[in-house]
Amino acid sequence: MVLCSQVQMRTCLFFLGCRASFFLFPRSSCGVTSQWQHFATMKLQSPEFHSLFTPGLKSVAELFDEAKHELRIAGGAVRDLLNGMMPQDVDFATTATPTQMKEMFQSAGVRMINNRGEKHGTITARLHEQNFEITTLRIDLITDGRHAEVEFTTDWGKDAERRDLTINSMFLGLDGTLYDYFNGYDDLKNKKVRFVGHANQRIQEDYLRILRYFRFYGRIAEKPGGDHDCKTLEAIRENAKGLAGISGERIWMELKKILAGNHVNHLVRLMYELDVAGYLGLPVNGNLKEFDTVCKNVQNHFPKPMTVLTSLFKVPDDVLKLDLRLKISKDEKNLGLFLLKHRKDLVKASDAAAPLKPYQEFIIDSREPDATSKICELLKYQGEEHLLKEIQGWSIPTFPISGHDIRKMGFSSGKEIGTLLQQLRDQWKKSGYQMDKEELLSYIKKA
Repeated sequence: MVLCSQVQMRTCLFFLGCRASFFLFPRSSCGVTSQWQHFATMKLQSPEFHSLFTPGLKSVAELFDEAKHELRIAGGAVRDLLNGMMPQDVDFATTATPTQMKEMFQSAGVRMINNRGEKHGTITARLHEQNFEITTLRIDLITDGRHAEVEFTTDWGKDAERRDLTINSMFLGLDGTLYDYFNGYDDLKNKKVRFVGHANQRIQEDYLRILRYFRFYGRIAEKPGGDHDCKTLEAIRENAKGLAGISGERIWMELKKILAGNHVNHLVRLMYELDVAGYLGLPVNGNLKEFDTVCKNVQNHFPKPMTVLTSLFKVPDDVLKLDLRLKISKDEKNLGLFLLKHRKDLVKASDAAAPLKPYQEFIIDSREPDATSKICELLKYQGEEHLLKEIQGWSIPTFPISGHDIRKMGFSSGKEIGTLLQQLRDQWKKSGYQMDKEELLSYIKKA
């Protein structure tokens, strides 16, 4: 008996519930590995697909149908639906130009928002309290590794050809028909991640696609290694330096998704082997041994990306260099510096009865509002699963004494009040945070 994961099981049931037919047609296009391309068509009738048809989508579909413009679901949403998953975002593609869409929506009294994507062919319409991002089919005329000058088209195959990976190049008609020009459906079933056409060409159109390859490998592939195409890896190695021209913000967005996905250990090691790491702001001599350990420690604990990444760093300057390259947030930088500083010296107590004590004292003594969050990430980093559960269920006790309480006892010197507060806090700690206000104040009276 073969055991399947939930996703595999849903996919298997989906295959059984769909009618599929496959045929070939000749196609000549730049960057395609063969003159003959598979155009696979099948009917998708899954609950996830049908749940997309909200009143808003039905209204959009009617408008496009009346105007004789074709509208299909595009990209990642198709991939997710074929995997039996509900997509978080649904993008649409159409044969209508932006001008035609604007005229159509204006005539129907439909509100349009966020016109920043219009020059790239994207119009965002809002119907029934729902946004619909719809993009005209495009051909890339000129690319420089970061941006592209586009021309609009009505050829679905041409638009599919300009996309990065085969699993992202499929379209789904609103009747459930799948349009697949580059064997994306087969690759999805077989858990393969391949570039559309020639990897070298696709990467040189936008070097960020190197990281997108790693990210989708982490999402799609079943095993950490062994399923990479040698020519693809060589193309990545040859073009790695192109990442130097990509903005740090774009790189960090992709890298965070890689670190939050599967096969992180394998993929980061592969980045080092293919000379990619240095262009991402990672230390050239990253601590891969520590990285191996931490990747095991954090499994199933949903660590923050910086928690995993910090294991590669040896000195604080590594964090600062990463920030300089990727423009990480202040909180991310501070977390990296915190983990680097405390990963070896802030550890559980040797007293088996109170192993959490050092962590609890740090949180109580800290004046930072996110101290508990940082300690949780540290415990994930250290692989302290049981202590992590305890700290997550621990309510931080409040020190019951204030400076005002001490003033009422006749003390007026700020320095003296500060000293007494610290002494009382020390007593409170020794009591396991059990002493109440009266007990602590009586300690002053006795003194």
